[in-house]
Amino acid sequence: MSLDLVKHTGGCHCGAVRFEVMETSIIYAIDCNCSICYMKSNAHFIVPSSSFKLLKGSENLTTYTFNTHQAKHTFCKICGVQSFYTPRSNTDGYGINPRCIDKGTIQKIISENFDGDKWEASMEKEKLKDAPITDRSKSKKL
Repeated sequence: MSLDLVKHTGGCHCGAVRFEVMETSIIYAIDCNCSICYMKSNAHFIVPSSSFKLLKGSENLTTYTFNTHQAKHTFCKICGVQSFYTPRSNTDGYGINPRCIDKGTIQKIISENFDGDKWEASMEKEKLKDAPITDRSKSKKL
C-alpha cells in the first residue's frame, strides 16, 4: 500500500461548495465524541492548510463556533453539509469529512476513536505519541 499523496476532490451535497485536498489514499479518520462531533457523527481527517484548496462556494459557507471559539464549524448554507472545518487542535489546518470526498481516490478508511468529551486530557495524551492524531497518515508504516 502506498502512502504517496493523491489529489482528492469533494464537496457538499448540493455541489455549491467544492474543494480539493492532498492526502494519502489511505485515510486515518478521527471519530470524535465531543459534543458537536458526536451529534453530527463527524468523522474527519486533518490536513495542513497547504494541502487544502477551496475551489468554489466561499459565498455559500457559514460558520458556527462555541465554547473556546477556536474551532470553526463551516457548512453549506444551502444543504447544511459540513464537508470540512477548522479544528480546535489545528487552527491552521482543516478537518475533512471523508464521506464528502468524491468516489474513486480513497483506497481505505481507518477510524480511530478520540475522546473529545475530555478534549484537554486527550490532547495531552496525543502529545506523548510518536504520531499525533493530527499527523497519522504521514507516519503510519503499512
